[in-house]
Amino acid sequence: MQQDDDDLDGLVRKRIRALRVAQGWSLEELATRARLSQSTLSRIENGQRRLALDSLVTLARALDTSLDQLVETASDDVVISPVIDRSRDQKRWPIRAEPGVTVIRQRITGPPPENPAAMRAHPGREWLVVLSGTAVLMLGNRRFRVETDQAAEFPTMLPHAIGAAGRPCEILGIFDREARRHHQDATADARRGPDGG
Repeated sequence: MQQDDDDLDGLVRKRIRALRVAQGWSLEELATRARLSQSTLSRIENGQRRLALDSLVTLARALDTSLDQLVETASDDVVISPVIDRSRDQKRWPIRAEPGVTVIRQRITGPPPENPAAMRAHPGREWLVVLSGTAVLMLGNRRFRVETDQAAEFPTMLPHAIGAAGRPCEILGIFDREARRHHQDATADARRGPDGG
């Protein structure tokens, strides 16, 4: 048990320093933001001062993170295998740190719908990046070409649809729980057909 506590202690100290350096802050800058003395912060980072809960809370706020993220330990489940859905030509990966958020890789072969009634609007958030080819994003009455390595983020309460421009494209999308649920419902409706059967 002592070994685990020492490992966590060292991890938290390294994380504080790494987050400070990533922000480009000196010891003095972070100490000022956290309302600690520069020497106290230095001793915390170097393991010469005990990690106190009140200091960790203050440092987490100053580093624009949460206490949970500051002290979380590495999980053995680092590598995540996809769930493959061949019927939709998709691969899905859940994001453990954000339950409900899913990453989906999808191959799109057809153009976006011509009929505006085929576009969907729903609660939720979506973000996508085109991995290959060119995607066409229909958003309300506007049409956007999203080329390879470009990303799109848009309000899903606007009617929207996505398709391929000419040849197939592959996209990687990030969907929150609401957006994913609505897309699954739309796919199920499309399979049942207009008569619901």
